[in-house]
Amino acid sequence: MNTKILSEHAISVIDQYIHFNIGGGTCSIPYFNNKTTRNRVALRTFIGKGSPKDIHDEIGAILIKTHILQQSLTDETLKKLLIENNIGIDCSAFAYYVLNAENKERGKQTLDKHLSLIHCHGIIGKIRCALRPTENTDVQTFADPKNSKIIQIEHIEVGDIITMIDLPTQLGDDVGSEHDHILVIHQIKYQNFIPITIHYSHAVAYPEDGIYGTGVKQGTIEITDTHKPITEQRWIENGKVQEQNRLFIRAQKSKTEIRRLKWW
Repeated sequence: MNTKILSEHAISVIDQYIHFNIGGGTCSIPYFNNKTTRNRVALRTFIGKGSPKDIHDEIGAILIKTHILQQSLTDETLKKLLIENNIGIDCSAFAYYVLNAENKERGKQTLDKHLSLIHCHGIIGKIRCALRPTENTDVQTFADPKNSKIIQIEHIEVGDIITMIDLPTQLGDDVGSEHDHILVIHQIKYQNFIPITIHYSHAVAYPEDGIYGTGVKQGTIEITDTHKPITEQRWIENGKVQEQNRLFIRAQKSKTEIRRLKWW
């Protein structure tokens, strides 16, 4: 039995979102849903697109402005500060920063050197996207054939992604990207070179999380049969399995695929 894991740099990015630390406080960076505001021109920290450093710097500035000492922060007050200032991370930006770190470790430069930003049209749009690639990369961008290819379970590797694209409703309406989702595979356990357990990370908010429980979460997918699709494997997160697992239900209702960046 052997295990593969993302580079130390990429794992560090994941950890910085899960164990965000300033002064005396440590907490997970909350999930941010920009679909409720649809704001693409604000600072990325305030639209769910900030890196851990962006968020750290912004909180530092807020502390100075409000005359709060870093060392006075607790886990609870740090989380509250993030939420009250509408600072968080969405699923596609989280994936972007993790994959960007991994991309650089693989000698492929930064992610924006390769991604085709499919929502950017015309001269002005392309300039805007070139200046703000993170803000203009969503789940559909990662899942587009220009940027990634479908991978079968038996060939899965760390750094692969699982994309969930909303399907049209029964009435034929295109739901769009409001509920699209993405997971980053950060670790895989193999037996006789066959994957048996996938470990993933993602930024998400579940109804039961309340105000303070959202953020980056991790779970596993146990491969029970490599000949069956990923949606027919055993999904586990927070002790909840299969039909009790909201992510599994989401995967069942979406166009769910394992994909790999085309330049890897």
